[in-house]
Amino acid sequence: MTTPPEAPSGVIHDIGYRGYRGPRLGRGYATRSLFTQSLRAAFGLGRSAKSKVLPMLMLAALLLPAGVVVAVAVLNQADHLATDYPQYLSGVGLLFIEIFTAAQAPVLLSRDLRFHTVPLYFSRPITRGDYVRAKCAAMVCALLVVTVLPLLVLFLGAVLAGLDLGHQSAHFAFGLLAALLYSVVFAAVGLLLSAATPRRGFGVAAIMGVLVVSQAVAKVLYELAGGHYQAGDGAAAWVYLLSPAGLVDRLVNQVCGLTPEFLGTPGPLGTLAFAAAVPAIAAGAYGLLLRRYRKI
Repeated sequence: MTTPPEAPSGVIHDIGYRGYRGPRLGRGYATRSLFTQSLRAAFGLGRSAKSKVLPMLMLAALLLPAGVVVAVAVLNQADHLATDYPQYLSGVGLLFIEIFTAAQAPVLLSRDLRFHTVPLYFSRPITRGDYVRAKCAAMVCALLVVTVLPLLVLFLGAVLAGLDLGHQSAHFAFGLLAALLYSVVFAAVGLLLSAATPRRGFGVAAIMGVLVVSQAVAKVLYELAGGHYQAGDGAAAWVYLLSPAGLVDRLVNQVCGLTPEFLGTPGPLGTLAFAAAVPAIAAGAYGLLLRRYRKI
């Protein structure tokens, strides 16, 4: 007579796991954490040494010329800096700001799309709106860092050189306005294009193409319209609505009255149109980003 097989039995092992009984920090904490992590990622912090090279090079490329301008003013005992604060960003620093935007905006969005980590974010309390807000705020703040720091070097150098404090303070404020506008507009353009592709290389090429090519096209159209030779109301300057960089430069010049002889915008109507274009670009890009992430 055969013995029936014994029924399988299981053993429960206590390996020390315990349920979490601490505070639930919620959406706000998660959104702030995502913002902090994204801001650090924009400068390669917390990542490999290779990831830090380009953002730090761009930051150095913006700071070193500012130091040279200050040194020349001090050595020559000049009564003014060789360049004004907004003109430093639109002239010396513009290409480096564009490269920083093109290189780092895809870091914030394209990598999440490529490695399919976006659904992991949304599995937590964070919403799609929280994700977009955190990324936009991080990119704007990263651009503010690279645009404001060289202006701060210029201002502190001018003060130490004994230049007129009132004049320098007023024009430093103009520079801060330009830095804010560049940061908002470039972040909007860069993030919108980055969200369109999971490939970082395609995002970099698209952003540089839009920022650089649009600026070149606007300059050509401005010259063809006789902008530098106009004696009228500066109607040719409307073409700079096609260029994010030209839009900010002309708007700051006109609003702050930095170069009254330069026909930056076509009169008061043009100034209003240029001023309205900045929030329109930011709001449009934000809305399209929200729409893009509703499908993920």
